[in-house]
Amino acid sequence: MINRIILNEMSYHGAGAIKIIPDEIKRRGFKKIFICSDADLIKLNITKKVLDILENEKIEYTIFSDIKPNPTIENVKNGIKQFIKSQSDCIIAIGGGSSIDTAKAIGIVIKNPDFSDIRSLEGCPNTKNPSVPIIAVPTTAGTAAEVTINYVITDVEKNRKFVCVDPHDIPIVSILDSDMLSSMPKSLTAATGMDALTHAIEGYLTKGAWEMTDMFHLKAIELITTHLKDAVENKAEGRNGMCLGQYIAGMGFSNVGLGLVHSMAHPLGALYDTPHGIANAIILPTVMEYNAECTGDKFKNIAKAMGIENLDSMNENEYRRATIDAVKKLSKAIGIPSNLKDIVKDEDIIFLAKSAYEDACRPGNPKETTIEDIVSLYKKLI
Repeated sequence: MINRIILNEMSYHGAGAIKIIPDEIKRRGFKKIFICSDADLIKLNITKKVLDILENEKIEYTIFSDIKPNPTIENVKNGIKQFIKSQSDCIIAIGGGSSIDTAKAIGIVIKNPDFSDIRSLEGCPNTKNPSVPIIAVPTTAGTAAEVTINYVITDVEKNRKFVCVDPHDIPIVSILDSDMLSSMPKSLTAATGMDALTHAIEGYLTKGAWEMTDMFHLKAIELITTHLKDAVENKAEGRNGMCLGQYIAGMGFSNVGLGLVHSMAHPLGALYDTPHGIANAIILPTVMEYNAECTGDKFKNIAKAMGIENLDSMNENEYRRATIDAVKKLSKAIGIPSNLKDIVKDEDIIFLAKSAYEDACRPGNPKETTIEDIVSLYKKLI
């Protein structure tokens, strides 16, 4: 088997890293910057931290902020129009997965106009040209969109999200400045952190996993488990640890895919606008239990990475249960709901299950599944 690894051309890590942005812009010869950042971040003056640096260096920019938490086809189309009007030559995406995903879709279509029908980007589109150069500045520690070849767009008309997987969309530079996370509310830090843990666990269990990505995912599980609670409490060490942990998880899952947790979470975001990290966190333990029989001794390695003790005295069923319970305990400790009963309506379950089955992440699941299986899993969660 031939395995492929695609990573950023360059990344910077650590508090204050945004100060390096002007150097990268000048070194690469960019003249005008298109800023993708959602309205809330602009209102909270988080985006301003980067804008001040650009202004100090007299770097021209245009701001685009028509970005929803689950970015839509319409958001992307509006962004494309604004980018063309601005005559920019580089995009800086400031925000969580929503801002970075929107930037990726805009950048791809600008350089590949044959894909102007945004729905044509679903799956693995055969684009010919790299995206408009993107510098990604995440403000959450969760999606790892700054290092992945994936992005997700919501089709409001069809009440579904679709996943796009394209090596041409990866940002050329990622700036992981933990100070950019310091203004995030606890609930968002918790949700995005559990998204990162889901990436690491699903990426480790997915069918495409191999030695190099296993290394990334196990280290990510260790870092996220160690630092998530402190990050929720807005401690500097916690923010730094989560920035690194979620990034390493992205290095892995971007190259091997995910599984049923994500395919079940995506329809919830499309239909109910459920925050992606919350959906993943609630679904993760139930799908882990469903997949356990197909994972060999991998749960034992996850347990070690999570710091679970006395594993040598446990049999297979015991360490699998201990691992699932540890995920539930972490999720509860940071305020994540334990079920979907306040989110999912009974009458929507068949639609949700069909959408999950058709999702691009589902084939990576370690256990073969059916629509009926997914219906049962949703019902178990409400």
